[in-house]
Amino acid sequence: MGAAKDLSIKVKKTLITGGGGFVGRAVAACCLDAGIETVIVGRNFYPDLVKRGARCIAGNICDRSIMEKATRGVDCVFHIAALAGIWGTWPDYYTTNVSGTENVIRSCTKNEVKVLVYTSTPSVVFDRKNICAGTEALPYADNPLCNYARSKILAEKLVLSANTAHLRTCALRPHLIWGPGDPHLIPRLIKRGRLRQLKQVGRGDNLVDISYIDNVAHAHILAAANLCNSGTAAGRAYFISQGEPVNLWDWINNLFNAADVPPVQSKVSFKTAFALGYLLEIIYALLHSKNEPRMTRFLAEQLAKSHYFSIDKARSELGYYPLVSTEKGLEKTIEWLRNVT
Repeated sequence: MGAAKDLSIKVKKTLITGGGGFVGRAVAACCLDAGIETVIVGRNFYPDLVKRGARCIAGNICDRSIMEKATRGVDCVFHIAALAGIWGTWPDYYTTNVSGTENVIRSCTKNEVKVLVYTSTPSVVFDRKNICAGTEALPYADNPLCNYARSKILAEKLVLSANTAHLRTCALRPHLIWGPGDPHLIPRLIKRGRLRQLKQVGRGDNLVDISYIDNVAHAHILAAANLCNSGTAAGRAYFISQGEPVNLWDWINNLFNAADVPPVQSKVSFKTAFALGYLLEIIYALLHSKNEPRMTRFLAEQLAKSHYFSIDKARSELGYYPLVSTEKGLEKTIEWLRNVT
């Protein structure tokens, strides 16, 4: 029996915040395929999801009345909605990622929702050092270099501390999510590659985790199933990935080669990229620009340093394993790119 079918035994109705986004849609598809009544809260109304059987509520997770209405009669909530990106004001990130999460938890408690699975990020532990096979024992970052990571630390803490016998919670930390339908990572890389705006930062030997979209959705279903049954995942966080890190720049160039994009050949030292990022952050802040700088300190760190994690805990406690290999995922992604470009 598949994980989603197993979940459907305990969950008759689920709510997905951010269900119109990349990860949200993948999780919604799993739930709908399993016959679970699925409600989506998102920024917009999504006719394609409604056609598949979902009920859409267009609204903001910070709106208490919307969330209280949406969580009525719900057995399980996947809280995926978030303000992403690496550039923006603290009030904006705090409002959506922290206050919004508080509102989700409050609504779950009020309406006696039994399970809450939160989509977090490995950035909550990235503290400007190489991370090699890091485990969930890593502490939260003391000095996150972007408001996204800073807000996600607070939000994850809220979710895990909300765990009780009545509301079981856990957090998943998928890293660099990609695959067909990706509106962020892959299109951005392809665009910069074609414009020859991407430079290798550092020595080019850094290893990173990546996470194929189907595997990320699978992890969400497994986490919810665990919380509905044994509950051994309650109050815990889990790293999710392909299970084997890739050399970041080799992976990018393999993607570019398959997509007929020139390989990355220009290089810049980490020290130079970090200094440039710091300067651009100051300039953009003084100009109150909402556009993201081409380089930031956080981006320089991410592009030059290793950051990959052990998924042993997810394997042993959730039964997680990658359903789709990195090689197969690349094939499917290239096929998708050829159909949309």
